[in-house]
Amino acid sequence: MRIIEPHIHMIARTTADYERMARMHTVACCEPSFWAGYDRTSALAFHDYFTHITTFEPQRAAQYLIEHYAWICMNPKEADNLSLAKEVVAFIPEFLDKPNVLGIGEIGLNKNTDNEMEIFTMQVEMAVERDLPMWIHAPHLDDKLKGTRKMIDYLRGHGGVDPEKVCFDHAEEHTVGMIKDAGFWSSMTIYPITKNSPKRVVDILEVYGADRMMVDASGDWGPSDPGTLHDAVFEMRRRGYDDDTVETVFYDNPCYFLGQSPKFRPRPRKSREQAWN
Repeated sequence: MRIIEPHIHMIARTTADYERMARMHTVACCEPSFWAGYDRTSALAFHDYFTHITTFEPQRAAQYLIEHYAWICMNPKEADNLSLAKEVVAFIPEFLDKPNVLGIGEIGLNKNTDNEMEIFTMQVEMAVERDLPMWIHAPHLDDKLKGTRKMIDYLRGHGGVDPEKVCFDHAEEHTVGMIKDAGFWSSMTIYPITKNSPKRVVDILEVYGADRMMVDASGDWGPSDPGTLHDAVFEMRRRGYDDDTVETVFYDNPCYFLGQSPKFRPRPRKSREQAWN
């Protein structure tokens, strides 16, 4: 059984984590640009970060036969600093042609401020102009519903956004429905404290169905673990789902979404129509 990790911050993980992921049949992972655990003090710090995830991380992953992909953006947690954010947005285009970069992400909202929304809309425009997929960060905890609805309303009213090329990450029970109804993809993040557990993820899949749904482990500098993705695999199998269904969720679905970028090399085992019709 093959696994694709759609969202994980490997810059915060050790090389031993790559080895563990490989032993758990992970064939590819995707690293969206985000916060570094502290607020960066200059635009050059972002430039160095983008350089790291487009050069060093692919090499580190390749040692364990894992393909590493990245998303580039000004993240929402630091976007409230408008002058810094605009400096970063100005040099994002130079990274978009890197061989492992799939698109713009993880853009979105953190505290739902006007500044965050301004930087979000600038980067949506960048993605639309270049016909790139977008990976979207939904706010955490109490701000999640409001922020998710605000971004959905903006994207639906845009006119140039293809919903098939947009994934909302950190989706939960109270947001999955509105995301799917709008035609976007959802990804559910397993995280011990602020997000989903493996059991909650499988519960949501059972309620809303698995088409246009992905699962990720995030795995960053907080209390997280790449292995939780495989805990969700085990939970599905424990509930009686066959291996074909499980692999469709954890391998084929990421292939369907991520494969909209010609740079993404893994291919699904079967067509989407065969999987979900």
